Amino acid sequence: MINKFILRQLAINNLPILRSIFVCLLYCINRRIASYVTVDTVKKTDKKASKMGGLFVASCLILLLIPITTWATKFPVQSVVPGGIALMPLGESRTPPPKTYFNKQRVLVLEHENQWFALVGIPLDTKPGAYHISIKPRNKNIQTRFTVTNKEYPAQYITIKNKRMVNPNPDDLKRIKADRIPINKALQTWTEQTAIDTNFIAPVDGRLSSLFGLKRFFNNQPKNPHSGLDIAAPAGTPIKTPASAEVIDIGNYYYNGNTVILDHGQGLISGYFHMTDIHVKRGQFVKQGDSLGTVGATGRVTGPHLHWNIYLNRTKVDPALFIADEIPVLDARNKKESK
Repeated sequence: MINKFILRQLAINNLPILRSIFVCLLYCINRRIASYVTVDTVKKTDKKASKMGGLFVASCLILLLIPITTWATKFPVQSVVPGGIALMPLGESRTPPPKTYFNKQRVLVLEHENQWFALVGIPLDTKPGAYHISIKPRNKNIQTRFTVTNKEYPAQYITIKNKRMVNPNPDDLKRIKADRIPINKALQTWTEQTAIDTNFIAPVDGRLSSLFGLKRFFNNQPKNPHSGLDIAAPAGTPIKTPASAEVIDIGNYYYNGNTVILDHGQGLISGYFHMTDIHVKRGQFVKQGDSLGTVGATGRVTGPHLHWNIYLNRTKVDPALFIADEIPVLDARNKKESK
């Protein structure tokens, strides 16, 4: 269990060399401890095993210091609108990070420039107005307010040739209901850790094809708003890990097609849908740039693309806020194709 925690921390901090060193160290320590069990003298065994155990604990303590010095936190762009993110200062980081809640859900809390900040995901159906987060340091309950402003998302009309993808039959509905179980379980994941890489890169080298929040009409029927960011690319285009994480779900689902879901820590979850191939396994740790699989056209689609979701406090938020610097490049490809 401790070994898994160590490997997760090294993966999160994108340190492949240190990870290899610690893997070797853990292997050697485990082998040495195991070898002492065969020693005839019990006292000698206990003494040597204790020394090796101390070395193991020391390695863990050194590792815990790594997140402090490896990378500076880069937050997503703040956009206090429905489907956006509010960045809320919580106080100096000399004290432990306070547990913070919004709509009764735990909120991601990270350190930046000696301050704790809450990264609050705002549901897409939130009405404009005043809201608050609850901060609970040391058995206290402090409320901090923020104001959500209105944002009008445009409509998008899509024609789906496979009519069952718009109006599923009874058997399809049974499958859709069954699909929700593993997906919801993955989205409820909460991993307690303070070192989280929010410096994302675009997962696909392609072009923007659908923005987050669009009011969707399939075959002129109103459906749920678009919950992610679509990046179009030819089938087989590599899908890269945007930031270090653990793979918590893979599957083939009715609407989403071939799917990978990643846990970045503290309720920051990302999902990758409509894939052709999947290159990772459940429980695998991946670092930024690692291959998750390839772009495809599985599930409910009109063509090959990646549908990319990001969740904060069990809320879908706009992925573009995590890759704001790359959005102009992805969008510029639409203008080139229209010429």
